[in-house]
Amino acid sequence: MKKIGLLLLLVATATWAQSAADGNSADSTTPQGTISTSANFPVQRVQMPTYADVYCAGFINRQTLPDANFVAGGLQTPGTTKFVKGGVVYLEGAGYSAGAQYEIVRALRDINEYEMFPGQRKLLKATGQPYEVVGRVRVIDIRSKTAVAQIEYSCDPINPGDTAIPFAEKAMVAFHEPLRFDRFLPTGSKVSGRIVMGRDFDSELGTGQKLYFNVGSNQGVKVGDYFRAVRNYEADLNDPVDSLSFKAAISEDTQKKQPSFDPHMFTKGNGPVIHVRDLPRRAVGEIVVIGTTPTTATGMIVFAMEDVHAGDGVELDEQAQ
Repeated sequence: MKKIGLLLLLVATATWAQSAADGNSADSTTPQGTISTSANFPVQRVQMPTYADVYCAGFINRQTLPDANFVAGGLQTPGTTKFVKGGVVYLEGAGYSAGAQYEIVRALRDINEYEMFPGQRKLLKATGQPYEVVGRVRVIDIRSKTAVAQIEYSCDPINPGDTAIPFAEKAMVAFHEPLRFDRFLPTGSKVSGRIVMGRDFDSELGTGQKLYFNVGSNQGVKVGDYFRAVRNYEADLNDPVDSLSFKAAISEDTQKKQPSFDPHMFTKGNGPVIHVRDLPRRAVGEIVVIGTTPTTATGMIVFAMEDVHAGDGVELDEQAQ
């Protein structure tokens, strides 16, 4: 029994030693002088987009889409104003033919008009008009001046006034094997932009949620590309709420020399000065592109270390391509 116990102890010790070596050794992608650990090189566990993610993600378009073709109502108008899969709707406009499929989209406006980051309204206006995709219909009949269509797929209820545009198949994203995620990778990507807004005007986003950024196919972005969301600590300085934390005490009462943040911005202590702008930039999440226009891209967060924010920077992740 003693021999068996000793053998088990040796096996356990060897396994632990190997795990420790694996967790602390640098691989071929680790920069020289860097120790690879789960803190700075965590392994991504990627959530891949589904059919619904791709077809219901929405988009931002540089120009406002023509809205001459639109939903005029449905079978139960006016008693019903919201129509879902299997229902019948009427389409106004021209160019319809039996069997043709149309994507139903809705131009959006932010009724709160609250900036998630300084300059968001100006940036969004320069980027384009946000659209929600609410469903897909197929024309089954044409009577008088109205096309009759059946809803084949719905992301949200279709409303009268929603715009009908020709339907086009979307590319699905290929599976992505887990990779080591470099949290402190310096800037250097040739393609970079900024998250303009989140789907449904959300400001804080997590795994599985959709967002839009201001680089597109004109910059070489394509479906299946991976971008990392990055943030520096200056973003907190510009936030009216988060910046308050810089004014709070950061020292322990027994510290002889009290540290402080940038003295020209905050109260100066008698100890070391922490320069916020010198702190390393951090990557907060990984985004896969699920749709593009010439100047914008729609992305889905497939891996997040923390909340991804509207206003965060995005950079093409060349390691994941």
